[in-house]
Amino acid sequence: MTEQIQKLFKNLQKNKMQPLYAETKEDAVKLAKDMLFDGAVITWGGSMSVIECGIDKLLRDEKYCFMDRSRAGITPEEQQECFKAAIGADFFFCSTNAITEDGELLNVDGFANRISSIAFGPKKVVMIVGINKIVPDLKSAFLRVKKIAAPKNCVRLGIDNPCAKLGHCVSLLNNPDPDFADGCQKDTRICCDYLVSALQRQKDRITIILVNESLGY
Repeated sequence: MTEQIQKLFKNLQKNKMQPLYAETKEDAVKLAKDMLFDGAVITWGGSMSVIECGIDKLLRDEKYCFMDRSRAGITPEEQQECFKAAIGADFFFCSTNAITEDGELLNVDGFANRISSIAFGPKKVVMIVGINKIVPDLKSAFLRVKKIAAPKNCVRLGIDNPCAKLGHCVSLLNNPDPDFADGCQKDTRICCDYLVSALQRQKDRITIILVNESLGY
């Protein structure tokens, strides 16, 4: 591990989060599998990092009770039930929009279903995080969302927001240091609610599997 990762892991532990290191995507799958048990109730945040590692295939194993918000043919009502089921789940799998060297997590949502599960509810939150998401501080994390995560997710989801065309938040056109509310005013905006996860009361409820590869957005 690099000095940067060692520093990050030390600070995550200080913040009562559990860091695990995976050299490859395959190692990440093994670490995730070791946490699970037969009959576990599992939900997820639809993460590209989870998909790129192939962990979504693991979660769909019939020995687990996987509440899949992304399954083919799911109705909006059924998807809402998946969101609600997260509060009592054994595991919630997701990624993070950014992770600081001080061991803080920044996550941004449009509907807040993902950040609500990170903050409260599921017994265990497992984040699959590529090294591309490590940033020096919270300001850098915020700008990472504006410049990378939000635009690329809008493109992925086919959402016609300004950032999908510009490649960055529209707020950055005239202001290099925007506020949280700055940006487009569209009903389809995906940067509505922000969550910073710092020192946790419940030790090791959040586990970060840091993968030594670039994953997700």
